Amino acid sequence: MPRHPVAEANEKSPFGDLSPADFYAKRNVAHSSEYITDSRGLKLFTQWWLPLPPTKIIGVVAVVHGFTGESSWFIQLTSVFAKSGFATCAIDHQGHGFSDGLIAHIPDINPVVEDCIQFFDSFRGKHGHNLPTFLYSESLGGAIALFISLRQKGAWDGLILNGSMCGISDKFKPPWPFEHLLFIVATLVPTWRVVPTRGNLPGASFKEEWKRKLALASPRRTLGRPRASTTRELLRVCKELQGRFEEVDVPLLIVHGGDDVVCDPGSVEELHRRAASKDKTLRVYPGMWHQLVGEPDESVELVFGGIVEWLQERAERATKGGDGERATAENGCV
Repeated sequence: MPRHPVAEANEKSPFGDLSPADFYAKRNVAHSSEYITDSRGLKLFTQWWLPLPPTKIIGVVAVVHGFTGESSWFIQLTSVFAKSGFATCAIDHQGHGFSDGLIAHIPDINPVVEDCIQFFDSFRGKHGHNLPTFLYSESLGGAIALFISLRQKGAWDGLILNGSMCGISDKFKPPWPFEHLLFIVATLVPTWRVVPTRGNLPGASFKEEWKRKLALASPRRTLGRPRASTTRELLRVCKELQGRFEEVDVPLLIVHGGDDVVCDPGSVEELHRRAASKDKTLRVYPGMWHQLVGEPDESVELVFGGIVEWLQERAERATKGGDGERATAENGCV
């Protein structure tokens, strides 16, 4: 069986020809979901995946999705983690997936970070059993996960950044002079979908055409232009994070496509260079795009096989007490 189940998907369903129940049964994984209410009164959709016996739970993985993404669809294929022994959970951010909120609108990242911490802490309390815990993130989720790790120093045993938004590529930013007028527009009409970009997000993210069609087939995906105040916040978040790279001290795995035109590969290389983490690994894959799950199957196996191995090694080390973080870092590009 392939390590990543996207190999068995088709352009209409992440589960391929299987029902969700049969999909999870095939991988010996249990799936559950529920709505929670955050401090602002928003109902947020959450879900989780648990390995079934005889597979033993060896750790917890909290998944943070990206902008216009959701905890379902591609993220729902997280049996890649659950079937490998990790109790895995995810939450739909406000305005995303099945959660409350104006569609794809994040004018302030801080409440989103707080929502994640609230749910992840609750999940870890129920299923962690003092097991090692990790954050896995994609795109904007990488920025959110970095903020989580900065607020919860020492609470996480590792952070995986997949195509992380530490900087938006110049090839995708709003064209001049709109970027410089954004503050005025966002102040006057914050929710206006007026912001132009230099590319279509799914089209610039998924190399395989059938996987691009699968991404667009999600009934919860939005295709509208980014809202003015959301775009301003995303640019602000990148700037703030870039000023705090030295504060990052969690064990770190960075995977990124070398030809990513959405989130700048150079920004994660800078994060890797400046982060205080003693255990930090950078894998930039030449020729790959923003969504690494959107690459040909052999490339997906390479990337996610490496992610699972990284998780398993650190879960085993944390369980045994280990020697803390490695004294030396793994560097360079793949």
